[in-house]
Amino acid sequence: MNGTVLDILIYVFDRYMLDETPDVPERDALARDLESAGFAEANVERALDWLADLAGERNRPALHGVTDIDLDDESAPMPSLRVYTPQELGRLTVDCRGLLLSLEQVGILSAQQREIVIDRLLALDAEDFDLEQVKWVVLMVLSSQPGQEQACARMEDLVFDNPESAAH
Repeated sequence: MNGTVLDILIYVFDRYMLDETPDVPERDALARDLESAGFAEANVERALDWLADLAGERNRPALHGVTDIDLDDESAPMPSLRVYTPQELGRLTVDCRGLLLSLEQVGILSAQQREIVIDRLLALDAEDFDLEQVKWVVLMVLSSQPGQEQACARMEDLVFDNPESAAH
């Protein structure tokens, strides 16, 4: 097995995050574990760098002018419009962009988290993404953000095909 960076990330997430393993091994031990599972060393290093960059996103400064919006409050400012760059349009399909928009509209993703998801998607080695891959990246981003347990649980329902409970 060679495995793409995204395959490795899903493996790590499934093995260590979803199983609620108390301790994720240090980078070197995790790299050895992934390589013994059959993943190529170069992709393992890229996946571990991706995870380190994701962990660094916790310190990303807040987007100026973006706040949590109460959609029931008529005096609240309208959500912002996201304009995608040509590079983003080339890599993120209409379906992927639509998924991100709907996740933001139902309150699973904030505008800040959407930006992190886009950043993390573009950091992957895939030319384009299917909806399942985008859902996994969203789940990884949400799980890395403190205080996002409810949004993370709703996203888990979407990833694992339980859309009825994700909508609530």
